[in-house]
Amino acid sequence: MITKIIDMDAALSDVEREAQIRLDADQYIPYPLEDVNLDFEVLGPSLVSDDMVQVLLAASRSENVDQRVDALTFGGLQTKVMDIESHAIERAFGLMVDNLPNAPELVALIDIGHNQTTLYIAKNGEFIYSREQLFGGVQLTEAIQNRYGLSAEEAAISKRERTLPDDYYLDVLTPFIENTIQQITRSLQFYFSSSQYSSIDHVVLAGGSSSIAGLAGMAQQKLGVTVSIANPFINMTIAPNIDNEQLAIDAPSLMAACGLALRSFD
Repeated sequence: MITKIIDMDAALSDVEREAQIRLDADQYIPYPLEDVNLDFEVLGPSLVSDDMVQVLLAASRSENVDQRVDALTFGGLQTKVMDIESHAIERAFGLMVDNLPNAPELVALIDIGHNQTTLYIAKNGEFIYSREQLFGGVQLTEAIQNRYGLSAEEAAISKRERTLPDDYYLDVLTPFIENTIQQITRSLQFYFSSSQYSSIDHVVLAGGSSSIAGLAGMAQQKLGVTVSIANPFINMTIAPNIDNEQLAIDAPSLMAACGLALRSFD
């Protein structure tokens, strides 16, 4: 997925604007146009000139879009909108940002997924930076597989249900936690080196691996800044048929899903 904000003539109609974007596509998109799904939206006045507007351009390889459409079709659903993950997460983050202690100005949201960890920097609740790195919960699953001779599925279940031997915490989980914090530290240092900031006010952990016992506490100790675990449902009324305890466990990994659902309330 590629997103760019470009400046365009304010007088153009949407049809003319799309034609212009397609003409200039090779400036913005490193793939052949026939292999790409793209869309755009006018954000508002340009900072460059009064005669121009800022336009958000979003493009993704069609194969990535088709995979997700096919998955929904297989589930008996019809796709209406294909959103951008970072935008969905930002939307969900907006629900919980006011509950962070001491009204932090600069927040690092770290989404620890299965294969990928993404650092988002939010200033006053608005995302201003993101950086992805190939690191995630799969490393812990593989370490469990190797240590205890389990299949990937068995390792994932054992990890989730905490049914592993006593030496797991010290010999497998602790090294993974230390490696995770090292990855987070590197990402933050990379951000600091390319921005005007040299520190952040708060860290929020999200994603499937964020609620691993001990991770938030050790991260807070190592980073020297308050660390909390994401919960986009914190200000919502929960329906009586929902398992509150299970929702609290799953909440950090449901940021994108929550953000997608919020489109219905725009």
